[in-house]
Amino acid sequence: MIDRTAVRDTANYLRQVRPIDPEEITEYIEGTPHPAVVRETLREEAFDLRLRERGDGSFVPVDDDPVRPAGWAPDAFPEAYAFALEDLLISEFGANWHVGDSGDELRETIRRLKADYLYGNDVRYDRIAALGYAIYHISDYYAAIGYVLDDLAENGLLDRTLRVLDVGAGVGGPALGLHDYLPEDAVVEYHAVEPSAAADVLDRLLEETGRNFRATVHRTTAESTFGLEDTGSDAGSILDDPFDLVLFGNVLSELSDPAAVLEASLDALAADGSVIALAPADRETAIGLRRAERAVATPDGGVEIYSPTLRLWPDASATDRGWSFDVRADLAVPPFQRRLDEAAVREATDEPGEFHNVDVQFAYSILRTDGKRRVDVQASDDRCARMADSEEHVTDRVNLLAVKLSHDLSDGKNAVYRVGDGSQSVDHYLVCTRETVLNDGLREADYGAVLFVENGLVLWNDDEAAYNVVVDDETVVDVVAR
Repeated sequence: MIDRTAVRDTANYLRQVRPIDPEEITEYIEGTPHPAVVRETLREEAFDLRLRERGDGSFVPVDDDPVRPAGWAPDAFPEAYAFALEDLLISEFGANWHVGDSGDELRETIRRLKADYLYGNDVRYDRIAALGYAIYHISDYYAAIGYVLDDLAENGLLDRTLRVLDVGAGVGGPALGLHDYLPEDAVVEYHAVEPSAAADVLDRLLEETGRNFRATVHRTTAESTFGLEDTGSDAGSILDDPFDLVLFGNVLSELSDPAAVLEASLDALAADGSVIALAPADRETAIGLRRAERAVATPDGGVEIYSPTLRLWPDASATDRGWSFDVRADLAVPPFQRRLDEAAVREATDEPGEFHNVDVQFAYSILRTDGKRRVDVQASDDRCARMADSEEHVTDRVNLLAVKLSHDLSDGKNAVYRVGDGSQSVDHYLVCTRETVLNDGLREADYGAVLFVENGLVLWNDDEAAYNVVVDDETVVDVVAR
C-alpha cells in the first residue's frame, strides 16, 4: 500500500516550485511505487490538495480566485453529449432507433412522462423512460443550471474547488451544464444520487466530462441519503464531508415530503455552501418548489433565500401562490429530438414539433445558511408600503420596493410583470400603462432585479384576484440592483 502521507507532503513541497510529475514523486516514496499508482493517488487527493491535473499528466495548484460569471448563453446542446446520448439509443434500439416500433415506443413514453408531470402523477423510470426523458429534457436543464450559477458567481461565491451533491441527478442535464459552466482549471468532486435506471444514462454521459470533474454515482434515494429512511445501505457515508453545492434538479416534485428533504440537505452544506433547487416553469412544479422553499426558509429559522425571491422585509414571509419563473433564449433543436420528430411526421402520426423542447424556462431557488443574499437590500416602513398591506392602499399611490419575478406576461398591450417583496399574501403585478424615461427601468430590468417603485397606483384586479400596481407617467421606477 502506498504511503499517502508521503505523497501529500511531497506534493505540498513541490507545488511551490514546479508542476508535480508523478514520476518524480516516485523517487521520494518508500518502496518506489509505480508512477501510475502515484498518479492515481494524486487524483484521489487532488481535491483536498487543491491540485488540478493537466493534459500532460502533471499536477498544478488551483487558482485561489473564485469563479466569475462566464457569459453563459448556450445556443445549442453540445455535440459531444448529443453523440453520447445517441450512442445509448443505438445500443438499445439499433441505428434506426427513431423509426418503427422503437420510435413509437419512445414517443409514447415522452407523452406519458409529460402527462404525468402535468397532472402530478408518480413517475417511474425504467430504462426506456430514462432515455425518453433524456431526449426531451436534457438540453433545457443543461442550459438552465448555468443561468442559476450566475447568481452565485457574480458575488464570488463559487470556489474553483467544489464538492457537489446532485440529488435526483436523473440523466445528467444539470451535471453537464455545471461542468461546462466552470472554468477548465476548476476541480470538482461530484456525487450523484440517483436510484432509477436514469443512472445508466448518467454514467455514460459523465464519461464525456473532463479529468478534473471526478464523478461518483450513488444508486440510492434522496430520503436514505439524508437519513430520512432506513434502506440498510451505507448512503450516509456520502455526507462524511460537507458540500459546497447541493443540487435538486427537477426532483422535489417527485418526493413525498420535499420540504423535509430540502431541510435535511441544509445540514450537508459547508458553512459557505448553497442549496440550489431547480424546477420546470409549469404551474404545479414551480409553485411546489416555492412552497418547499418557504417551509424551510422561515424568518427565524437561520436559512436565507439568496435568490431570486428575496425577503425585502426580513421579518415577513410570502404566502401568495409563488408561481415565478425565468425565461432565457431558446436552444437549437438537438439532433436526437429532430430525428424523433421527423420520423413521426413522415409516418403521419404527429404534428411537426411535438418532440422539440428548446424553451429554457425554469423556476429556481438558492438557499444559504450564512445569511448571504444576492443583493443586500431591505425595505423600510418610512419609505415603502408592504405588499402585505395592499388592501389598505387600494386607489392610493404608494412607494414599493419589489423584486421583479417574471418577464412580460401581457399579450402585447400593457406590459405586466409579477413582483414580490417577501411579505405578499396575494399575487402582485406591475402594469405599465405608459412607459416614460422615468419608468423604463421596469422593462429593462432582469428577472430577479430589485426595483424601487415611486408613486405606483394600487388597484384590485377582481378577475385575477390580485393587486395591480399601475406604472404610468406619474410613476418613477429605479433599478436598485440588477
